[in-house]
Amino acid sequence: RERQETPISAPPGGQMVTVTMTPTKEVVGVKIDPQVVSPDDVEMLQDLVLAALAECGRKVDETVQAKMSGLTAGLKLPGF
Repeated sequence: RERQETPISAPPGGQMVTVTMTPTKEVVGVKIDPQVVSPDDVEMLQDLVLAALAECGRKVDETVQAKMSGLTAGLKLPGF
């Protein structure tokens, strides 16, 4: 049976655009505050979505790296 992966969201709560990814960076959710949906300013919404995707990707990388550090703590691996 495949292990469930905990989704990671960024930016955290209260933001206009929130993206949720799995630890393998599969996007599993996008939440957009209706107040930022304006046909007169589509570019701003696009920028917000891109920024949320980038931030979530960084957060996934940090989380995975922290978990790997915990798993390899005390191991003497060649080249590390």
